[in-house]
Amino acid sequence: MGDPRGRIEYETMLIGRHRDMMVPHATHGDRRLDRSAYLLLSRIRVEGPMSIGQLSEAFGLDASTLNRQTSAILRAGLVERIPDPQGGIARKFRITDEGLRRLEHERAENLQGLEKVLAGWTAEEISAFADQLTRFNTDIERLTGRPWPRS
Repeated sequence: MGDPRGRIEYETMLIGRHRDMMVPHATHGDRRLDRSAYLLLSRIRVEGPMSIGQLSEAFGLDASTLNRQTSAILRAGLVERIPDPQGGIARKFRITDEGLRRLEHERAENLQGLEKVLAGWTAEEISAFADQLTRFNTDIERLTGRPWPRS
């Protein structure tokens, strides 16, 4: 695997695998959020209430896939359906207090796992890696036309 592009492909595949292994599967009685729940809750938290159509556009997924995913987080009490605050016809999903609690709890545990992994890195190495990951993701988002909001 001498080709840098091949190494990047391989290492990005492994990042997804390792993310799930960094934090225990069950924490303080809560089950881990599955990947789709974590992503949906993260996006709704940043954007505010979103409709199926808005989620479909943001994630590039069809409505039937999003209906399954949002139904699961709705049943779990992580989101609620509300009328569109701007008066539109479509109902929107808003994160609940429980959804926010679970998202923040899982994010904190993810960060603790990253702290362990990065323990031997300098502040400069961590910052440079964060900058490169941001550039990598924003270039993907530019090509797909689906930017992810950043604070």
